[in-house]
Amino acid sequence: MTRSPTRDFIVGLFVLVGLLALGYLSVSIGGLRYNGAGGLPLFAVFDETGGLKPRAPVVISGVKVGQVKSIALNKDFRARVEIDVDRNLKLPSDTTASIVTAGLLGDRYITLGIGGEDEYLKPGDEIAFTESAVILERLIGKFIHNAGVSRPGAGEGDKDP
Repeated sequence: MTRSPTRDFIVGLFVLVGLLALGYLSVSIGGLRYNGAGGLPLFAVFDETGGLKPRAPVVISGVKVGQVKSIALNKDFRARVEIDVDRNLKLPSDTTASIVTAGLLGDRYITLGIGGEDEYLKPGDEIAFTESAVILERLIGKFIHNAGVSRPGAGEGDKDP
């Protein structure tokens, strides 16, 4: 079989398009994006992050509006989370931030609750009202511990007079 320059060019072009498609899918699925103007950096302090990770989504009403940029420990041993949200958002100063779980045992993410103040958060501001993550293992442990403890008055009235 003889080599054909046209066939070689078409195969090479097909391979190149396939590699470009694979690169595009890798970047888009990985959540990487270029944000030339930069977002609106905000901070929130939590008692417990419960496995929240950098690059976790930040959502409002189920719509992704940003992501977690970094998580660090405060001087008072609380988690200080830096989030980066869409710069075009006008978030009132009494906005709330909660760490929630996607599904029963899913990944953690931050959901923002919009307040009603007339003043808006500026870049670098701290969200004052936060709700830490609920740790399922701790809840189950408390439930089991409380179920095993006898309560005063339990068993009274069980016997017939």
